[in-house]
Amino acid sequence: MTRTSVGHFVSEEARLRFLDAYDRAMDLWPAPHRALDVETSYGTVHIHRAGAATGEPVVLLHGHAGHPANWHPQVAALGAHHPVYAISTLDDPGRSVQRAVAAGPDENAAWLGEVLAGLDLDRVHLVGVSYGGWLALNQAIRAPERLASVAPLDPGGIEKVPARFYLHMVAGLFGLLAPRRLRPALARLLANPALAAPPEMLAPLMLGMRTWKPAARPAAPPFTDEELRRVALPVLALIGARSALLRPRRVLRRVTALIPHAQAEIVPGAGHGLTLERPDVVNARLLAFFAADRAVGAPD
Repeated sequence: MTRTSVGHFVSEEARLRFLDAYDRAMDLWPAPHRALDVETSYGTVHIHRAGAATGEPVVLLHGHAGHPANWHPQVAALGAHHPVYAISTLDDPGRSVQRAVAAGPDENAAWLGEVLAGLDLDRVHLVGVSYGGWLALNQAIRAPERLASVAPLDPGGIEKVPARFYLHMVAGLFGLLAPRRLRPALARLLANPALAAPPEMLAPLMLGMRTWKPAARPAAPPFTDEELRRVALPVLALIGARSALLRPRRVLRRVTALIPHAQAEIVPGAGHGLTLERPDVVNARLLAFFAADRAVGAPD
């Protein structure tokens, strides 16, 4: 589920401070990159574009309360072979401006489908981490027409969110109060790479937590067996071995048993933030997956 009301900043001053931090975080992306806006029935969606001029597009969906700068370890590697688009999710703090509530799975598939149509994208490789992984799978279930494949990375929606995930989030918040020199060790101990992330990446997250209301989004509802069986696209699911969100082996079994064209892999040593903890592994697996799909779909 998404929010039951449209999110907003507590003041215009807070919004401007957040957007300044957001823009500074985007400097983590390799140059050049540019920004685009697409109008949808639910509001204006902001997108960042980088990478190759031609090829099958890769569209990236960040996690809850995140922002497109979170993908900075992926952009150069993926962009060397593909056009890369990173979406500022409509109901998170960012440069997207929501005007209508996306109340559930159907509405989320609708606004994301309108974004892909507005960008005139087809045969999209849709990649999402955490809540973005839920959005990606939801799109494959409800509106797969513009998709070539889906890659959910430690995604929501495969099983109910456990209590330990919320404890993990609280521990991470306390970890941010620790001296900076201690944070890399805490990041490894807690499998929370945000603790060792560049300060530019953390600044929008911290500002958003303090100044974006409502702050919490209801947990994404788990997909039913029937819904997962409806995914007809190639799927690559990467799961962190130390994930606080998922029980890795149970999720691997469920994904490969229910999704007809799915492959799943547990990434050793990685937690829920595997795109930041193991970027080389994630990038290599994604590129190989896209290339294999292209080879299967190529004409004789």
